[in-house]
Amino acid sequence: MKSYKELTVWQKSFQLVLILYKITSKFPRDELYGLTSQIRRAAVAIPSNIAEGYARKFRKEYIQFLSIAYGSGAELETQLLLAKELGYLYENDYRTTSSLLEEVMKMLNKMLFTLRTTNG
Repeated sequence: MKSYKELTVWQKSFQLVLILYKITSKFPRDELYGLTSQIRRAAVAIPSNIAEGYARKFRKEYIQFLSIAYGSGAELETQLLLAKELGYLYENDYRTTSSLLEEVMKMLNKMLFTLRTTNG
């Protein structure tokens, strides 16, 4: 692969960011610097760390950045659940975003496992 943009996990996480920006634009204005900002930052961190890790020249660094992306995903899971419980996120939007996030998390987990257990 020539670019991180060719990674399915990056493409899906990038798509998740776009969806979440649209959804959070409808959150209450008083959440702009609270939950809206937190969700956006956690979501953006996922493809950003995948990209930065890919650009690194050493496996250990790539693993570190993928681990950070995975952690941001866990943070985002919590924030989405909170937004749903507060009534800011409709059930269908919650299901859509959570499902896509779960898919991204599984891909990251598999990548991390593979990178940690193979030589090269």
